[in-house]
Amino acid sequence: MSRAIMLWTGGKDSMLALTEARLQGVAVAALVTFTPPSPHFLAHPLPLIHAQADALSLPLYRMTITAPYATSYERALAELRERLGIDCVITGDIAPVGAPNWIVERCHSLGLSPLLPLWERPRKALLEHLLSLRIECLFSCVNTRNLPANWVGRRLDAQAMLDLERLAARGKLDLCGEQGEYHTMTLNGPGFRLPLRVEPGTIARQGELAYLHAPRLILPAA
Repeated sequence: MSRAIMLWTGGKDSMLALTEARLQGVAVAALVTFTPPSPHFLAHPLPLIHAQADALSLPLYRMTITAPYATSYERALAELRERLGIDCVITGDIAPVGAPNWIVERCHSLGLSPLLPLWERPRKALLEHLLSLRIECLFSCVNTRNLPANWVGRRLDAQAMLDLERLAARGKLDLCGEQGEYHTMTLNGPGFRLPLRVEPGTIARQGELAYLHAPRLILPAA
């Protein structure tokens, strides 16, 4: 059985990939979030990521990345391999974005096996599978060129999926948000001890992005 780390952003793709890897029998040792030295994530606040790890009963390793980036990523992965005894790295990547897959290349340099459970699967099938697994997410950030700001804070449910399909059919966006059209945060799913709850704050803007500003995270009872 492979022993793996899950590269974790806190969104729907990370959660779905984690679930799929576990269904394949992969032992997940930890979640790993790569950050710059002074992170400020609009879509995936670090307090939420820590709360997700706690709800999933998995350790979270935050690894700081600096230039030169290839060397920094490989150094971080090598450190995790030594600490945790891993031989596999799981990512929630879905499709190529015009360049070789960054993490796959870093893994191959270190002799680690990359696992991409969602890779090149049909977008609609992925969202349907997400809903069938009762993974609960909300839209945490949208590009207002593709979606109106009032999508921020909305649940990713069957009705939202239908609305996304209509927009995708008109060429307005990628159904899974692969071009940065939207981002999500996971609140519940397989392996969560208890669901997380978020009381949305205000919707803030940064350029074309609209995002939840200072959402209040309500932690589950122990």
